[in-house]
Amino acid sequence: MVDKDRVAGAGKQVKGSLKQAAGKATGNKRLEAEGKAEKIAGKVQSKAGEAKDKIRGALKR
Repeated sequence: MVDKDRVAGAGKQVKGSLKQAAGKATGNKRLEAEGKAEKIAGKVQSKAGEAKDKIRGALKR
């Protein structure tokens, strides 16, 4: 079973990528920076979910 943090993190990464691209396209540095930050936060959240999954798997053995 996939942890909900992995799913939410992936969503944040996509949203961040879109914001970053929109910021680049429009020359909006603030939007680009927000997108980059959101993308990083999504990666962190995904890694946390991955760690939870590994712990759960180890405990089931």
